[in-house]
Amino acid sequence: MSDVSMYNVLLVEDDQALASMVADFLLPYGIIVKIESRGDTAASRIVDEKPDAVVLDIGLPGQDGLAVLREVRDDYKGAIIMLTARGEEVDEVIGIEAGADDYIAKPVRPRALLARLKMHLRRSLPDDDPGKSIAVGALTIDPSRREVELDGQRIDLTTAEFDLLYLLAKHVGKPLSRNEISQAIHQIKYDGFDRSIDLRISRLRKRLGDSPTRPQRIKSVRGVGYMLAMES
Repeated sequence: MSDVSMYNVLLVEDDQALASMVADFLLPYGIIVKIESRGDTAASRIVDEKPDAVVLDIGLPGQDGLAVLREVRDDYKGAIIMLTARGEEVDEVIGIEAGADDYIAKPVRPRALLARLKMHLRRSLPDDDPGKSIAVGALTIDPSRREVELDGQRIDLTTAEFDLLYLLAKHVGKPLSRNEISQAIHQIKYDGFDRSIDLRISRLRKRLGDSPTRPQRIKSVRGVGYMLAMES
């Protein structure tokens, strides 16, 4: 048995044979998969049922997966993994910009999907030592509650956005390369092509009211990567 134990995942996929295969494969690993085949009914199920994670296909009847993602992202804080046809970069970029936590290309490889799910579901486990809150000027990051406040106001972030901001905060004032970020968050090397880190930085800047052209809070360091700046 895997270290993932008794999680509920909603798989939004209209290919019934694929959906059943994925559900059967994941069950022995303690992941119970519920299946939704239509996009126009998926959003209400995601918000109402609040599964531990969502695997969301882009091509769906009734409403496409990207529209579903945009509809639920502000209300659902769990991980959302997008299924993209043949690894289409435009779908991956749009999905990350809309708040997806991850993506995996079709045809789905069950073991690769399991690995991604394990990575994201593990983050929802209680941490025996989550670390102390980090304050950087008006910004406070609380890892025990996975909450962020700016000037005393709570800022809602996705799982992936919180993990990225917390990583930068733990190294405040020090630039981190894309490879260091990828290794710390995804446990894989940066391949030089993945734009998800850059897109999440862009989303974080918007969430924190940072200028997209002259950011003062999350800065780009030429030839290195990104850094959460210390405030005076």
